Amino acid sequence: MNDFSVLVETCRLIQHFVRESGDVVELFAGTDYLSNHSLVVYRLKRLSFACIQAIHHNRNKLKDQLLMTGEEPSASTAILLQALVLILDPKLPWACKTVGYLLQRNVFSLFREVILTAKENINAKGSFGKVSALEHVLACMVSHVGQSPCICTNVDPQWSFSFQILTIPFLWKKFPYLKEVFASRSLTQYYTNQMALCVQNHANVLPTDMLNEFPGYACILGNILETTGAALSQPDCSFEMALDLAAVTTYLLEALPPIKSSSREIGEDDMIIGDESVEIVLDDNLQQQITNAIDSRFLVQLTNVLFGGISTAHGSHNEGPDDKEVAAVAAACAFLHVTFNTLPLERIMTVLAYRTELVPVLWNFMKRCHENQKWSSLPERFSYLLGDAPGWLLPLSVFCPVYKHMLMIVDNEEFYEQEKPLSLKDVRCLIVILRQALWQILWVNPSAHPSSGKFISYTSGHKKHPVEAIQSRVGTVASELLSQLQDWNNRRQFTPPSDFHADGVNDYFISQAVTEGTKAHDILKQAPFLIPFTSRVKIFTSQLASVRQRQEAHGVFTRNRFRIRRDHILEDAYNQMSALSEEDLRGLIRVTFVNEFGVEEPGIDGGGIFKDFMENITRAAFDVQYGLFKETADHLLYPNPGSGMIHEQHLQFFHFLGSLLAKAMFEGILVDIPFATFFLSKLKQKYNYLNDLPSLDPELYRHLIFLKHYKEDISELELYFVIVNNEYGEQTEEELLPGGKNIRVTNENVITFIHLVSNHRLNFQIRQQSTHFLRGFQQLMRKEWIDMFNEHELQLLISGSLDSLDVDDLRQNTNYAGGYHGEHYVIDMFWEVLKSFSLENQKKFLKFVTGCSRGPLLGFKYLEPLFCIQRAAGSASEEALDRLPTSATCMNLLKLPPYGSKEQLETKLLYAINADAGFDLS
Repeated sequence: MNDFSVLVETCRLIQHFVRESGDVVELFAGTDYLSNHSLVVYRLKRLSFACIQAIHHNRNKLKDQLLMTGEEPSASTAILLQALVLILDPKLPWACKTVGYLLQRNVFSLFREVILTAKENINAKGSFGKVSALEHVLACMVSHVGQSPCICTNVDPQWSFSFQILTIPFLWKKFPYLKEVFASRSLTQYYTNQMALCVQNHANVLPTDMLNEFPGYACILGNILETTGAALSQPDCSFEMALDLAAVTTYLLEALPPIKSSSREIGEDDMIIGDESVEIVLDDNLQQQITNAIDSRFLVQLTNVLFGGISTAHGSHNEGPDDKEVAAVAAACAFLHVTFNTLPLERIMTVLAYRTELVPVLWNFMKRCHENQKWSSLPERFSYLLGDAPGWLLPLSVFCPVYKHMLMIVDNEEFYEQEKPLSLKDVRCLIVILRQALWQILWVNPSAHPSSGKFISYTSGHKKHPVEAIQSRVGTVASELLSQLQDWNNRRQFTPPSDFHADGVNDYFISQAVTEGTKAHDILKQAPFLIPFTSRVKIFTSQLASVRQRQEAHGVFTRNRFRIRRDHILEDAYNQMSALSEEDLRGLIRVTFVNEFGVEEPGIDGGGIFKDFMENITRAAFDVQYGLFKETADHLLYPNPGSGMIHEQHLQFFHFLGSLLAKAMFEGILVDIPFATFFLSKLKQKYNYLNDLPSLDPELYRHLIFLKHYKEDISELELYFVIVNNEYGEQTEEELLPGGKNIRVTNENVITFIHLVSNHRLNFQIRQQSTHFLRGFQQLMRKEWIDMFNEHELQLLISGSLDSLDVDDLRQNTNYAGGYHGEHYVIDMFWEVLKSFSLENQKKFLKFVTGCSRGPLLGFKYLEPLFCIQRAAGSASEEALDRLPTSATCMNLLKLPPYGSKEQLETKLLYAINADAGFDLS
């Protein structure tokens, strides 16, 4: 302690002399510094280091003094540190050599331990708002390094200010003045560049003296992000600095575990994969520092600097992007890719979509690369992310989720008429790019099994297999975006449906897609639109057939028989069938109809009567008069939000109807029920958005679009976050948000209001009915089967095509019996008559002979059994009588008498198909 006292007294005397004379150089060198400079510099180096060593050595004893200001004359640490401030003044001739000496002695590691010791006592002493002596010393050293004409030797990055001091948690809370010094443009640029050059190669030597929840890479990231915003906002901020900043923050963000949004719970996907490391969970305040720093202002500033000199105009595409554009796109995409994987997306998507040039810049870049058939290789500094992966991978990982977010906000007029945010021509080009990229990722060059889960482990090291992670992500976001674009195309076609089909789908692929565990099967699950609809229908029907075969093998004699009154079909069916188990539903169900006189209708149900039952019960159950369903202006069906006011057991009925529809699809029976698209999306467990609203309530949609584009002060319209429900004359008011009746709609929150109204009408109001319908539906229809099809295709599976009957196709797939053949004169007359029928009568004929008014989706060669025309039995005299055609729907059989003229055949056939006498004519 004696030596320490001598050192303190020496420093006190130095300060006293300087205060008296004001000449520091004369104090140490006399009047002739040049002749004594070597000795002077030597002594000052030793003195400076001795002061730092003394504070470090006694830090625990002096911890209450470590952050005192220089105005505390009795505090020994303040005296030592204030002497250092005098000695290290950058204006003095020895400053550079002294600082260089201290850096070589790794003093920042000593300062680190001093600061961490003082951590618990930050506000114990000293005056609030004043700069501590320690902070002054650090500011001198930080601002000296890298300044001209500095001749300091380069220090090992492990012992640098960046690695030793910037890795201290919440550094700027301790040293706000130091933050101001560091945030100057020149210093930020110097240190950012220094870190960009060394952080990748030296990340493994970051200090490890903190708790696991304060890893060095997270602390340095938080501190950098908190200061660089100021530098980015300067008008003279350089492009090079933005590149360096993106490179450093990308690397550090990549090392972080995902940061949860406040509303998200930890799920199965957050588990560690691998057993060699311990999971890292960041301190909540450290997470908050990072997420707060990457705010809308930071994102706008960073992208503005990176994209400042890049044109988004659609000029000549013959020339590919230059080096600067490639560097800017790489930096922005690398930073945003790891940001998407780390931070809650809801905080940043809208900013990127509408307050930056990200989408037009990326699209212009990707379009030129695609048209030139040459994707630029991304810079070496991001090689740890991409390796030798194709150049389209990283841009797509960022473009897809941002553009997808835009599509959830744009309305139909903007997309189709104004062609925003991309022209429809560009959207068609985008579809091709996405389709080709997906095919490469999923089929040609898959990095891993798509269903194998996450590739990365959130530990103290970097995430594993970043290329595979990006490839997996692009596979997901590109699939989601293509699916969304297909929805837009289904609403109003702007490109042929075949544009979504991959070129490489062939018979081998289809044969593989049926088998679980194959690449083709995984593609079928993740990106079914790549496969033509007819091919997916074949796969679907083969899957159903294999399940039915297994069912028959297990219970060949298991049948459920029901006696159903035609005029009470829904009630009888519900009372007798609603309790059927999943096993029973898969099995054979046979029906005997009872007519209005209480008499059983003749005929044995070999399947045809059941078809008739299915078509009739679905017609009755989905009739809007029954009250379970309502219809849109286009006569499309959706659950009645007020169904509970009509039927006490309405939810049980929805469950039953869901199982009935599933049974029809399971048996390959088409039923004529036109569902609204927004209800079909519930069978796919999808969420409906604003653009689905026109089909339900076009007037409400127009009002909401009016609000969206309203230029005046919306608050003057006196709207609040409430909605009025009107069911059967009973009005109820419902809040869209807690306290919504007191929240006025303004220009700032109108988009939120619009989407909450849409959500209420399209999702919330029918949620109970849809949920129970889905539960019944999933008793027979597996989710993976339904996910193969979009809503438009699902309607075709349920009801078949609305196109006219293809009589030629039916004729080519018809068998004959009882003496008839394809060239028989009665057969020729029959086909001429059928071809002349109206569409309505053709559908009635089809129902008469098959039990269903719609033909198989893939054509009549898939009708089981094939349609057959048989000559009606009987003598010639009987044939001359006034007989009608009859049918056996279970065998798809028409029994046709040999009429003498085309007119007679037409009259008798029309009478038979319009008789509406159940199966009495069969």
